[in-house]
Amino acid sequence: MKRTGILNADLNAALSRLGHGDIVLIADCGMPAPAGVPVIDLALVHGVPRFEQVLDALLGELVVERCVAAKEAQGTVAGDWLNGRFSDIEYIGHGELKALSASARVFVRTGEATAFANAALVCGVPF
Repeated sequence: MKRTGILNADLNAALSRLGHGDIVLIADCGMPAPAGVPVIDLALVHGVPRFEQVLDALLGELVVERCVAAKEAQGTVAGDWLNGRFSDIEYIGHGELKALSASARVFVRTGEATAFANAALVCGVPF
């Protein structure tokens, strides 16, 4: 058994397969999952787990070179969560973020029920 880090076996396996430039989309419970992208569904009930909790767990495991979020998230609780973790966020329209999600390597669905609590994490490298 793992001592620390992400314990969800499916999520752990998906993260292990990521490479430089791959996208992990963290989504609230309302974001539609794109066809053909593997979905790791962590949602239990509305609000569990929270976007912020999943984001922090992923940031503890991944090298992230940039974050992409919807313009509509600016000034929201979700936007505040992202701004607290990234110094430079690329903002695009929510429709564009939905389109970008189709190129994700993994789609992680949270139980978050806060508007626009979605982010595309673009993987970097540790060297």
